Amino acid sequence: MVHEAIVRPEASPKDSTLDQAVAVFMALRPRLFGIAYRVLSSAVEAEDVVQEVWLRWQKTDRSAVVSPVAFLSSATTRLAINVAQSARVRRETYIGPWLPEPVDTSSDPEVGAQRAEALEMALLLVLERLNPTERAAYVLREAFDYPYAEIAEILRLSPVNVRKIVSRARKHLAAEQGETVDTAEHRRLLEAFVSAAQTGDIASLEALLTPDAVSLSDGNGLRGAARIPVLGRSRVANLSTAAPRFWPEADVRPVHANGRAGVMIYRDGQPTTFMTVAASHEGIHKVMWLFDPYKITAFLESRSRSAWAPETETEGEVR
Repeated sequence: MVHEAIVRPEASPKDSTLDQAVAVFMALRPRLFGIAYRVLSSAVEAEDVVQEVWLRWQKTDRSAVVSPVAFLSSATTRLAINVAQSARVRRETYIGPWLPEPVDTSSDPEVGAQRAEALEMALLLVLERLNPTERAAYVLREAFDYPYAEIAEILRLSPVNVRKIVSRARKHLAAEQGETVDTAEHRRLLEAFVSAAQTGDIASLEALLTPDAVSLSDGNGLRGAARIPVLGRSRVANLSTAAPRFWPEADVRPVHANGRAGVMIYRDGQPTTFMTVAASHEGIHKVMWLFDPYKITAFLESRSRSAWAPETETEGEVR
């Protein structure tokens, strides 16, 4: 363990320096995870980035670092951009619709940010249309309120260019996403949708959905997951009640994901499906189903993020 409940009397200056490095890093860790997660849409990949940044921080001559916040934010952003570029290639072979990997936000509703921007699953999905650098610029500005000059330094661009990138991203996202409802209304709509789906009430489902509603099922080829988006109010409503054994045998439990309400559906005590919705004042316009076991496991494990402890390297070995 890096931390000890009692400072050892024989602690050396080197131990003290490492303790300081750990304390600084742990204080900033929620922000670093939040940056990486928004750029990558994956809690697992974000955790990997945070661990790598910690190892780099450990090896750095920290006495020469003027601002730990700037240093660690920059390292996290650049590494996340590199990972995002390779992730795009992997996703080209994904079978069926791809959805962001949800993260549990029951203990940290904004995932380390000053604002919750770029956190909802539907918005992360739209952000995927931006290239990684554009996405990072938007995230740093909108969610973490970094000054344009600092973002420019992190991304190695001019402040003027960064302003243009953020402005274009705002307009693009506003056109794609529209105005969303607040968390209370979102929860109400989700609960009404699940209730109607469980009872097979097609009319009530259609009343909750917008005419252009879409249903996305992320299963990466898993049997039973639709491999193409299902479009239209009637089709989405019918799909949501189509499987005769799906709801009667389901144990539906509420969860808090990406700052919004969601449900985890269990069968025989095992989590099999995560579901949430995106909604505007006109109604639910996107229904998102996650069947991929890898992503479901990652969501459940993300609840223990607060218990994360950094690995330390000593004389070339990882403890």
